[in-house]
Amino acid sequence: MQARSVRKKKGEIIMTLYEELKWRGLIQDISSPDLIDKLNEGGLTFYIGTDPTADSMHIGHYSSFLISKRLAKAGHHPLLLVGGATGLIGDPKPDAERPMITKEAVEHNFQGLKAQAEKIFGFEVVNNWDWIKEINVIDFLRDYGKYFNVGYMLAKDKVRSRMESGITYAEFSYMILQALDFLYLFENRNCTLQVAGSDQWGNITSGIELIRRKLDKEAYGMVMPLVTDSTGKKFGKSEGNALWLDKNKTSSYEMYQYLINLEDSMIIEYLKKLTFLTPEEIMEIEAKHNEAPEKRLAHKALAKDIIVGLHGEEEYEKAVHISEALFSGDFAGLSANDIMIGMKQVPSITLSGEIKLIDLLVDNHICESKREAREMLASGAISLNNEKHTDENEIITSKLAIDGKVLIIRKGKKKQFIGIYA
Repeated sequence: MQARSVRKKKGEIIMTLYEELKWRGLIQDISSPDLIDKLNEGGLTFYIGTDPTADSMHIGHYSSFLISKRLAKAGHHPLLLVGGATGLIGDPKPDAERPMITKEAVEHNFQGLKAQAEKIFGFEVVNNWDWIKEINVIDFLRDYGKYFNVGYMLAKDKVRSRMESGITYAEFSYMILQALDFLYLFENRNCTLQVAGSDQWGNITSGIELIRRKLDKEAYGMVMPLVTDSTGKKFGKSEGNALWLDKNKTSSYEMYQYLINLEDSMIIEYLKKLTFLTPEEIMEIEAKHNEAPEKRLAHKALAKDIIVGLHGEEEYEKAVHISEALFSGDFAGLSANDIMIGMKQVPSITLSGEIKLIDLLVDNHICESKREAREMLASGAISLNNEKHTDENEIITSKLAIDGKVLIIRKGKKKQFIGIYA
């Protein structure tokens, strides 16, 4: 059966699943053209994997897990493999060996990822520790290692990139372990497809080859491009820090701020890859965005779809409210906790008891001297919680603070500090 071509019907763009994935830029490689019809027909069991290097997924995982959710909506059955065994070894990085983590940390992280995946995506979670732990080293070499030619393994991109700097045998063996996972799920769960980011292509094809050589059967692989910014930096890397899907690690407000400030040139690509908005909706948003990019309608649509999908409508509305209130300087209705979340990057000072306003400014290096402080106060350049204060002898206490805890101190138009009462 050939995939039907795109056509319009009553204003709606009709696509097969494969066509829509291509339109969204979500397919970089597939292992066989036969996979196209199998995707369109539905009914495949497939898996996507991640190692438990932390107890939460981050936004970089989101696109890969979202494509799995798309396949599930199209009638396929997803399995999420969290590598309790492979996480103890680590997939080779291009430039250096991953630090080893303890078994206790891996188990803790596994439980966190399992709960998160079940809640956010509704996936069934499996742990490769459950089958790999039973294999002794001789059986590993005889039953799996014998099917891998060293030259074949050395040709893989991840291994080849490490040959000059050095790669340990443990890392070198990771490819076999991931192939073993595919074989196990193929035999025990009728799992015929592995889905991942493009950096996993070598590991996926190794699994396909192991299944072919050991069972004389065909399995399939599909990878999507890694989501990056225009410079090639991975999506979600904010000043070297991951944006976590756990709202206790990355608040909905922080997620909103990251998404709303993404570069204009990439925003439509992100809408295609990271939302369930229809092609028609995305094209309409694109047209409006091109007419008035300063309104950031595309950015707001992306932020809403992602945050609602992760944390629900209430968290999204809260993020918007905090953002608008902080931008306008209208703190009414914000709690001390809201402000501390929204102003996490603002320099903070610890306050207690009573203090003259001029001493508060000088002692905490908001102003460099009493002379500067008096000049700032006289010109109306000092505000507390968005209200101007001019009396240098005014006594400042926690009564002035929001919820008795937070005092927002502004010097001039740009410099802000957050005072926190212990």
